[in-house]
Amino acid sequence: MTPTSDPQHTLAVDIGGSGIKVMVLDPAGTPIASRDRTETPNPATPAAVIQAIVSLAQGKTYDRVSVGFPGVVRYGITETAVNLHPTWVGFDLATALIDKLESPVRVINDADMQGLGAMAGTGLELVITLGTGVGSAMFLNGQLIPNLELGHHEFRKGETYEQQLGRNAMDMTGKKKWNDRLEKAIVQLDRVFNYDCLYLGGGNAKEINIKLPKRVQVVPNVAGLLGGIALWRE
Repeated sequence: MTPTSDPQHTLAVDIGGSGIKVMVLDPAGTPIASRDRTETPNPATPAAVIQAIVSLAQGKTYDRVSVGFPGVVRYGITETAVNLHPTWVGFDLATALIDKLESPVRVINDADMQGLGAMAGTGLELVITLGTGVGSAMFLNGQLIPNLELGHHEFRKGETYEQQLGRNAMDMTGKKKWNDRLEKAIVQLDRVFNYDCLYLGGGNAKEINIKLPKRVQVVPNVAGLLGGIALWRE
């Protein structure tokens, strides 16, 4: 890590089931360099993932680190990691990265971080990330309601949202059926949450080809990194 003259440059890290991405943001949250990516290690143990992050961060200039993690995070400790490795349960990721990167670190659920980069801050806003798994986040008038794990709730035919809309489901059933399921999910989510806006993000959002309702919009996957700056706003 190379410190900057302005102590507010942020290294944003997005840990996914298939890829790990990093980007350096200026104090306003604007990228100052292109995004870098590497494949998520297999097996995706804490040691392997941390080493991948350290490698991506090498040579970059920043003063603090924001991390989006695909699971429940409480006080920097990862409590679930369905699409990574069982050894993540109870792992103190924040402290481990502080030691490796020698910078302050804040860790949050990856869908929560994407929502911070996408939300308008008005009314009830719901975020669904479509990738290896299915992530979710909720905001009420700009305030995060953390660790909403809708992906593991039952959706239809005795299966969860993740079982019906995750990457494996797309690969097995094809994009047309996956889009049909997504259309049904949007209707159900509206009935349950009566959201003011639903944001669809994640790596598979680019595969959406259905007509979306007025209160539903696709957000770029880079929002998962841009939300990193918000972790440092009081």
